[in-house]
Amino acid sequence: MRLPARLLPMAAVTAASSLLTGCFAATDAASDGAGDGGERIRVAMMQPPRSGLSPLSDDAFKLSRWSTAETLVRLDANGDARPALATGWKQSGKTWTFTVRDGVTFHDGTKLTADAAVRSLTEAASASPKPRILDGVDLTAEAQGDQVTVTTTAADPLIPHRLSSPQLSILAAKAYRGKTVSPLGTGTGPFELTDVRGTSSAALERYDGYWGAKAKSPGIDVKFVPDGTARAAALRSGEADIAEAVPVSQASLLDEDQITEVPMPRTNTLYLNTAKGPFQKPGLRAAARTAIDAKTLVNGVYEGRADVADGLLGPALPWAADLRPKDVRRTKAGDPDGAAITIGTFTDRAELPEVAATLQQQLQKAGFKVKLEVREYAAIESDALAGEFDAFILSRATVLDSGDPAAYLYSDFGSDASFNISQLSDPAVDKALEKASAAPAGDARRKAVIDAEGAVLATDAAIPMLHERVIQGDAASMVDAAHDPRERELVTAKTYVK
Repeated sequence: MRLPARLLPMAAVTAASSLLTGCFAATDAASDGAGDGGERIRVAMMQPPRSGLSPLSDDAFKLSRWSTAETLVRLDANGDARPALATGWKQSGKTWTFTVRDGVTFHDGTKLTADAAVRSLTEAASASPKPRILDGVDLTAEAQGDQVTVTTTAADPLIPHRLSSPQLSILAAKAYRGKTVSPLGTGTGPFELTDVRGTSSAALERYDGYWGAKAKSPGIDVKFVPDGTARAAALRSGEADIAEAVPVSQASLLDEDQITEVPMPRTNTLYLNTAKGPFQKPGLRAAARTAIDAKTLVNGVYEGRADVADGLLGPALPWAADLRPKDVRRTKAGDPDGAAITIGTFTDRAELPEVAATLQQQLQKAGFKVKLEVREYAAIESDALAGEFDAFILSRATVLDSGDPAAYLYSDFGSDASFNISQLSDPAVDKALEKASAAPAGDARRKAVIDAEGAVLATDAAIPMLHERVIQGDAASMVDAAHDPRERELVTAKTYVK
């Protein structure tokens, strides 16, 4: 079968780009003449699936970015809850009632009902471990006609926001088989996931039975490319239409009109192990904080394409800077006196190994002995969560799940939270987190969130260094690719290749 002209090999292609040659071509060839919406969209994504694309894991955000799995609620640009698979909702004490949209079918042809929505929510609420969005939340769901009632043990003002998380996507009954959850052919979005090849690639086809506006593109071909240089090279060579998370070092090699730079609610943070090792001592945590020169990281590693952090929440949440007090009470720095520490980080975000190397120099200058351990994220996450490192560098989205930073703060710093890399257990922090979680949406909640941030910063369990800006690469032929600070959207029904 003859390949489209834009996929023919170029006379000279970089070695990194050649990693992709053939993969997109093979998938495109299998779907030649797929529809009337132009070419298929080829996407080079950063991280491969970690959990077989289970929506109960962080893989859910891939399903959301491909517009294949949907939720009862969505968030608008301001972070406010808006209708999606639910057309409306109301609260009565600890119970929220959601009306399920009529006329929606899953990709397997079965109908979306309140019972189907309850099944998905119940599977998530009873999963072990729970999806991060449900940390600290005991939730039950019941169907009543075309409505879903969601009840929590304590009143939760953010239930609509929580239900917007891709980790609470609503899937067809056949998605749930034993201990696994499969999104293949079980979503409700404008694109149907039809093929997944491990951690290598995935393919999606336009779903013509979609309840909303029909997708303009006939399909999506995804290649997982952890190497940032290879992603950028794929865009330059014409092998990809969208390159996710282009490294700063590669941005200057692309045409300026191919780059979109967006301040992200993502903070590059050094998490310090408070449970064991040298950083059990508050004075040594303070010594690490005072040794770090974040401006050097921003200018050197990120070439000025980032912002020095004053707190855990960055410029993507402009209200944070206005509410944050100028001074947070801090412990006095102690003398490292040659204390040996191991810092872990991962290669999936191209800048992090260089950040680690720079921090190694800064901390050694302050008197620490520093060893680095760098792996792919999938191979290092479990050790980080188990507290196997003295410190861990993480690029962390601060409003990824619910659109509300209180959920992130609880997930990362609550004593019983599932993503507590710092192994922090601090009564004052827990009290502040509980207050922020219970506060009603609006100004009162924002103030409580900043107070909780201050409580965390006072422990030096986490040292925010910089706030990232995402660099997305789009080919000149791309139309309406999404540039979403929350990393929930990428290819939508409106996106196509002209």
